[in-house]
This record gives sequence, C-alpha cells and structure tokens, in this order.
Amino acid sequence: MAEQSSSPKQKGKRNKERPAKNKSLTVMQVIPNLGAGGAEQTTVDVTAALVAAGHRAVVVAHGGHRVIEIQRAGGVFVQMPVHSKNPVTMWLNAQRLRRLVKKYNVDIVHARSRAPAWSCYWACLKSRARFLTTCHAPFKVQSDLKRSYNAVIGKGELVIANSEFVAHYLVKEYEVPPEKIRVIPRGIPIEKFNPSAVRADRMLKMSEEWRIPEVSTVVLLPGRLTRWKGQMVMIEAMARLTRRDVYCVLLGDDQGRVDYRMDLEDLIHAHELEDRVRIIGHCDEMNVAYMLADVVVSASIEPEGFGRIAVEAQAMGRPVIATNIGGSNETVIPGQTGWLVSPHDPDMLAKGIEFALSLSDEDKNNLAVSAMHHARANFSKEQMTHATLLVYAELMER
Repeated sequence: MAEQSSSPKQKGKRNKERPAKNKSLTVMQVIPNLGAGGAEQTTVDVTAALVAAGHRAVVVAHGGHRVIEIQRAGGVFVQMPVHSKNPVTMWLNAQRLRRLVKKYNVDIVHARSRAPAWSCYWACLKSRARFLTTCHAPFKVQSDLKRSYNAVIGKGELVIANSEFVAHYLVKEYEVPPEKIRVIPRGIPIEKFNPSAVRADRMLKMSEEWRIPEVSTVVLLPGRLTRWKGQMVMIEAMARLTRRDVYCVLLGDDQGRVDYRMDLEDLIHAHELEDRVRIIGHCDEMNVAYMLADVVVSASIEPEGFGRIAVEAQAMGRPVIATNIGGSNETVIPGQTGWLVSPHDPDMLAKGIEFALSLSDEDKNNLAVSAMHHARANFSKEQMTHATLLVYAELMER
C-alpha cells in the first residue's frame, strides 16, 4: 500500500438546499482504478470540491493515469489493490482500509464499485466511519451468486444513483429502500464543453488527422469499442443512408478488444464503406471532436446508466441521436435537444441521421440553443459536486 501526496422518483429524495455543517470532514473515496471513465472523472471532481470546501479528500485506487489529477486537486492518494475480485485480497483490503480510517480519522467511506464496496463495508463494520455507495450503472446478473455479489452496492447507509433509471433498477433488482437513494446526475465541465472554448486551428488539425475531406458531413459516435456501444448498428445505418457525402467517425479505444475491432473492420469492408467510415483511437480533446460533428450518435444497445456523450454533445450545441433506453431518456428532450431511436434498429437510426442533416439553418440554431441551455441548467459539474457534498453532510447528521 503506497501513499502519495410507489418509484424512487416519488419516494426517494433528491438533495434539498440546506447549509452543510461547519465541521471539516475527511472523506475517503474508493474506486478500482483512476483511468478513463465517468466514475473516475466524478472521483476527481468530488476530490477538488471537497478540498475547495475546506475538507480533506483521500482517494484509494490501484493506480491509473489520473492519479496526478487527484494530487493536483489537493487530495491524498493511497495505492491499494482494490481492483481485485479475489475474496482473500478483498478481505485483506478491508483490514488496510480500516487502518486508513484510523490514520486519517475518516468520517465517510465512499465506495464507487462492487469489489471495493465489499472491502469498505467490512472495514466500516468495526470503525467510526459512515458507509456510502454510488451505483454508476446497472450490472449484469448471470447467477444467484453474482446477484449477491452485486447487492453490496445497496448496502450503503445512503446510496447515490446517477439517474432515475439507476434508482429504479436498485429498487427493483436489489430491493434498496427508495428513501435511502439520492439521485445525482453526472456533471460535466461546462467551461470546457462550450463552443467558444474551441479554436479553429485545433479543429483543422483534428480534421486532417482523421483524414476527413474539407467539404463533408460528419457523424460522430464516441465510445470505447465494445459491442454494447452499438458501433455495428452505426455501420449498418451508414450502409442505409441515401446520402454519400456523410463520413462516420467511430471514436474510441478498443482497450484490447482486438477481435471486436476486426469484426467492425470486416463489416465496414462488407458494405464497401472504407472511404466513409473511420475508426479513430482515444481522443483527449472531445470538445474539439464534437465541434467537427454535424450529428453526434449514442447507439448503445444496452442501457447506459447516465449517458455522458449525449450531455457533452448537447452542451456543445450539436444535434444528438441516442437510443431510447436507460439514462438517455433523462438527458435528451426529443424534438427539442435531439432525438431518441430504438436500439438494434439501423433503419430508424439512418432515418434519424438524415432527418437531423435536413434541418434548416434556423432549426439547427434553435436546437443548438435549447440543447446548450438544457445541458448547462441540469448537468454541470458544480451541480453534481454540490449535491454530493450535501449528501455527505446529510450522512453525518443521521
């Protein structure tokens, strides 16, 4: 261990505005790794908010390239193999976490994943710390044993869900009492996802890197290359488009899924789309990528817990087409900020893309204004971190 400096919507509670206690808190967030991903970004954002509010933030993870962001925000990073699902390692982690609770006088242990949650749960049983969990997305259930393993995410004294969809899931699948659930939508940095923050030269450079012709129409599907993200549905939709000036960019890392990437390339070849579909790896400037797009698509064939892509794209004023399952139903207003289509339906997706591209300039501008306002009014990073700190205060008052 290395240290470095009735429905949930009806019965559950959203966070109410009320002053937090003046007492300085120590909150320990525990997450498997600090790499790419929404849960990891939320951990960084909450760390910064805790420190800015005069609290102490400790983050425990196995590692990852975002460790430096925790340290820059003023948090304490502790390396521990909390990514492991080995029962012996999980039990040993519980003993290590209990020692950390004592060392840092931790008030709240906040678990953000299942394996760490078990270790945190056991650690808190014999300590003064309060136990909080966050469910970022639904889990696959393949057996009764897996269901029992998943159930730990509902064992927190309070449970944060990042959408009403996830809250319903917790109540239905794991019988989490609605009154324990606090719905806090994921937040994005509005100052970054703002059209005025993107320079023209960055757009030109990225367009050249992607080999997109100067006069072209771009459809962007961001997301790591994994089957449930719907890249195959997107390729099938491209084959059905009547327009031939449309270029599609599948933007995301395969994260070692070489076979799936090959399947995508084979499907592109089968439809003779090599000149109009690009598979691009990881992108560090997503705001620039959104500005290059005429339409942004989220084609997930399984429910998203939240739907970050749709929110980021709306904040950039881009037309969004998402599948009408999971959290996307809560982030896109059909006909006002984007459109929802059925999953597994390339015909419907193709029609949605062609409709979005057929809008007049006036309609595009009106949609952009509505989308940007919607994202800024409901999904800012500041709203998310403020609501989380209110949950911490509530937990200490209980």
